[in-house]
Amino acid sequence: MENIKIIDYIGVGLGPFNIGLAALSEKTKLKSLFFDQKDTFDWHPGMLLNDAHLQVPFIADFVSLADPTSPFSFLNYLKENNRIYKFYIRENFYILRKEYNKYCIWVLEQLNNCKFNHRVEQIHKVDNYYKVLVKNKKTKNIETYYAKHIVLGVGTSPWIPDFAKKLNKDQCIHTGSYLFHKSEILKQKKISIIGGGQSAAEIFMDLLTTQENYDFKLEWYTRSERFSPLEYSKLTLEMTSPEYVDYFYELPQAKKNVLNQEHKFLYKGINFDLINAIYDVLYEKSVENDLDNVIIKGCIELKDVLSMDNGDIELSLKQTQTHESYTDETSFIVMATGYKSTIPSFLKPIKELILWDTPEKYKARRNYSIDIDERIFVQNAEQNTHGFVTPDLGMSAYRNSIILNQILGKPFYKVDTRIAFQEFGTPKQHKKENFILNKVNV
Repeated sequence: MENIKIIDYIGVGLGPFNIGLAALSEKTKLKSLFFDQKDTFDWHPGMLLNDAHLQVPFIADFVSLADPTSPFSFLNYLKENNRIYKFYIRENFYILRKEYNKYCIWVLEQLNNCKFNHRVEQIHKVDNYYKVLVKNKKTKNIETYYAKHIVLGVGTSPWIPDFAKKLNKDQCIHTGSYLFHKSEILKQKKISIIGGGQSAAEIFMDLLTTQENYDFKLEWYTRSERFSPLEYSKLTLEMTSPEYVDYFYELPQAKKNVLNQEHKFLYKGINFDLINAIYDVLYEKSVENDLDNVIIKGCIELKDVLSMDNGDIELSLKQTQTHESYTDETSFIVMATGYKSTIPSFLKPIKELILWDTPEKYKARRNYSIDIDERIFVQNAEQNTHGFVTPDLGMSAYRNSIILNQILGKPFYKVDTRIAFQEFGTPKQHKKENFILNKVNV
């Protein structure tokens, strides 16, 4: 090992969370490399609708909540691109998704440690280091790297129920590829959107405002009892805080599992303004006609699908409150069924070094490490242990600060430990939380 160059850490995956880690790393002088198997960065390109925006304010960029002086802030992006006064006059804290995508690319262009077209094939433990085998997809060569730490930011993948996988892409797609198929979708006789979250609402709105130029029927189903808004009151927002993560982390796993189900509308709901805008469009349309070409239903669960001889699809549906089952027909399905984490195959050689909650979920420590040596960290794969704040962009800089401090073995970035006015747990638990935070030196 004497003649091998060993770097401080390797990041696998280049989504927003690991890009933020790379940006915050610049001031630390840590030696790092990031790999992503995609050709280039493009953030959910199939959902970059013209008026879609983030659901967190612009200050939840890659760096500002950890280091407001960083040159990688969104405000600096605006300044460097002659857009800061336009943004100021716009008087809207929420970034358009298209502009956030450009911000991500702008940051990446300034980082020289991020490699696309490189797929991590295997990770092995060799002595006290990790041997990382990476395939250069352009040259087809296998490159070998050695690192002291690993940060997994492989992201999540579109999920649809197994029964829908028997349909082809001319009949059914996930919301993540909506814009790639939109021209064909608009030619359908009937379009069914399945799911009640933000993506479903955005696509429904996009099709609803386009419908008058085409001849299709539009329906929107969710198995929830209502089309729930994202809970965004300020005292609820305090739950996206270090101290709530501390509280949640110490709960029994069975209770965490229950709360993760109960908390879904804290991060999976629909933007309140979008719900109102949809209603307004429906109202305006109703002045001229009875809207018999638009159907919206809650408490409806899709149980199965069947391709019919005429090319249409039979939907097997169930009313979740009355438990009545029935069938309907459609021409095309847009599945707004979310995303799920998967365990990457390259971890197989070191599987026994990983801490597991279940065979498909890591048992992450409070400091986001998942291995026995506390040297492999995860991004957005710890909701079972840390709660609903896991995918929140606003907590990204916080998590990255903790990970970098752990890699450095000292507090480099100041990490807030208490930000909320309210308290979680008992006084005894607060003392325990502070002890935990001090112990991990964050």
